[in-house]
Amino acid sequence: MPNPTAAMLVIGDEILSGRTRDANMHYLAGQLTARGIDLKEVRGGSDDAPAIVAAVQAVSAGFDHVFTSGGIGPTHDDITADCIAQAFDDSIDVRDDARALLQAHYERSGLELNAARLRMARIPSRACLIDNPVSTAPGFSLENVHVMAGVPSVFQAMVASILPSLTGGAPLLSRSLRLMRGEGDIAGPLGRFAESYPALSVGSYPFQKDGVYGSNVVVRGSDVALLDAAMDELAALFDA
Repeated sequence: MPNPTAAMLVIGDEILSGRTRDANMHYLAGQLTARGIDLKEVRGGSDDAPAIVAAVQAVSAGFDHVFTSGGIGPTHDDITADCIAQAFDDSIDVRDDARALLQAHYERSGLELNAARLRMARIPSRACLIDNPVSTAPGFSLENVHVMAGVPSVFQAMVASILPSLTGGAPLLSRSLRLMRGEGDIAGPLGRFAESYPALSVGSYPFQKDGVYGSNVVVRGSDVALLDAAMDELAALFDA
């Protein structure tokens, strides 16, 4: 049975402008791989409401899970929650459960739960909250879309909160073989090798060291025995 599939939407003008380097995709990919959920697509989008709505609807229909990062903070350009509600024709407002979490947090911190901070309690009516042990303001899940903060430490905490509730499959394993040969030299036999193992993913990643071209061949799959057998054959192929 194939593993569940996933897509990710990275939302925010600061990502597309180069002001902020995204670290969340790399983290999520590793966590999903270990869980047996195959990350198949990653999209980046600006703080543009119609574009976010269209992207959410498209990937929600095409994948088992969708993970978003960014756009659920207290400022005017944090519009992700509204866009998710619109994408699924749901209402959105300050919810009592989210407000209670924020109220307790800011009382402990000696800060006011002002109008800006209260924006983080605006949650679609049908959504389930995602726990945020770092800064309290929750993420949420609506249908198959899991909406999380863009700040890496908070994003990682929310991923840890939501992943145990998701059904995974067989974790994806990988093996690698380092060859001091350029891709042009190995492309033919490597292509034939890949064709003989359709259940495995075979990739070649070039590098250069001391003026010499080389290739790291990476083989991925969920069947340990098949993966080990393939690597034995690959090593023998390029030793010959």
